[in-house]
Amino acid sequence: IYLRREREQKKKQNKMFTQIILVVGLFLSGRSSAWIHDSFSSSLLPNRRFIHKLKAKKTVFVDGEAGTTGLQVRERLDRHSGIQVVSLDASKRKDIESRREIINSVDAVVLCLPDDAAREAAALAESNVKIVDASTAHRVSDDWVYGFPELCKEQSQRIAITNRVSNPGCYATGFIALTRPLVDAGLLKPQTKLAVSAISGYSGGGKALCKIHEEDQNVEPWGAYGLSLDHKHLPEMAKHSLLNVSPLFLPAVGHFAQGMVVSVLLPHAPSGLHQALEKHYASFGDHGFITVHPPHLDTIIDQNLLNRNNFLDPTKLNGSNNLDPTKL
Repeated sequence: IYLRREREQKKKQNKMFTQIILVVGLFLSGRSSAWIHDSFSSSLLPNRRFIHKLKAKKTVFVDGEAGTTGLQVRERLDRHSGIQVVSLDASKRKDIESRREIINSVDAVVLCLPDDAAREAAALAESNVKIVDASTAHRVSDDWVYGFPELCKEQSQRIAITNRVSNPGCYATGFIALTRPLVDAGLLKPQTKLAVSAISGYSGGGKALCKIHEEDQNVEPWGAYGLSLDHKHLPEMAKHSLLNVSPLFLPAVGHFAQGMVVSVLLPHAPSGLHQALEKHYASFGDHGFITVHPPHLDTIIDQNLLNRNNFLDPTKLNGSNNLDPTKL
């Protein structure tokens, strides 16, 4: 992410604004170093004895592995030497008892399903099975831990010890990454009503939207949506930023597969903004994935983070797992 601060001196109001802009690389990038998997060629459900033999590796079942998200999760699991991915035969994927058995036979389950289906799948799991839910279903539930390790210094440990983790939404990740440190530092009041605009790649819309953008030559290069101001990420954006009110959020889809820019307009320019971000993310030390850069435009230009020294590229961080904020 890049944090951009723009000061606009109005002639009549003499009012200062701060704009926070983020570029986020999507999707599931580099945190999961090396992954591998061995598919089951048998059409039969793997039994518990076979699963037990694989305990030298951690076993993972990706529920919804044929979807857009599931395919990318599998791609990363493929490269991990300590992971064995367990699959159901396609004919059994909708069989409740087969799914219940495999869910409770593995070490972890990744749910890549629509919200209602994710709730149903989670209900099949015993309490000792680790579940990571990629849907929106459990992101504001008090019984699930929000899977954003940099949310606060205790969050990583909470994720490690719980068996129920909700994966953060893409827009929410960018928004929370900048607003939560400011709220914690007292620079942003919880009752502040923020305005947020964002653009993302089309793959977030699933196979149907991918098909349109990849096959329709007349597809729009840019399209706003969520015009009713009720985007499904709003509850988690407010809750995990510790804001009392949801922001006004205007998302859009661009004609590129992956990548994102999130822009937040603050009603004032709080002093100490850069220092608050720096202090928050410095607490994660060398093992963290967020580096706050010096607050100078020259730094961003020198690091080749702007196209033609002016334009933020939403695809710039694709394939990485790093968030790199700075203040301009």
